[in-house]
Amino acid sequence: MHVIEIKNAELMSVLQERLAELGITFGAIVSLIGAVDSFTLSTMPKRDATREIITEYRQPAEMSGSGEVVNGLPHIHATMAIEGDKAVSGHLHKAGVGTWFAHVYVLPMDR
Repeated sequence: MHVIEIKNAELMSVLQERLAELGITFGAIVSLIGAVDSFTLSTMPKRDATREIITEYRQPAEMSGSGEVVNGLPHIHATMAIEGDKAVSGHLHKAGVGTWFAHVYVLPMDR
């Protein structure tokens, strides 16, 4: 198990770099926890599961999630808790970590 800490950076790009440094091409992202200053998620329109709706949020959020690493690329589904005791969820494309931190727990797997 590897714990990847991300601070003052864009989560997904730094995570991909760290996975490459660690030689992880396949694995389980068993937990993602932290807080971000901004983030981008996608969901599917209800009438066409082959498309995606990408939404950019310019607000802080508490974050939790899980996912996988396939061919060295992280794929994360996350839930973001935002102001007003609300949550938004979906496929995580970007997350700006600045004020706080993110911890990504990765379990490498043989393919």
